[in-house]
Amino acid sequence: MVTEKMIIGVEGGLHVKAATVLCNTAIRYHSRIDLSIGSITANAKSVLGVLGACIKAGDTVEFCCDGIDEDEALAGIREVVQNDFRENTED
Repeated sequence: MVTEKMIIGVEGGLHVKAATVLCNTAIRYHSRIDLSIGSITANAKSVLGVLGACIKAGDTVEFCCDGIDEDEALAGIREVVQNDFRENTED
């Protein structure tokens, strides 16, 4: 299991489009990927779960990846967060 805290910088927080980009990234991996903010934990592969966490710009979110590709999963999530949830058009 690997974890990392990340600050959400995208304006408007994790709105529908940003949540969708996060989920689309998370589902590429076999590992379980959860995000936590305060007492709320959500499955990062669920758009409704991510939206339900009500994450705003400037919030610190802890991502936890657990599974066979956990390091790659965390790196992928980190890239999405650092790129303000813009979709990767290179795929």
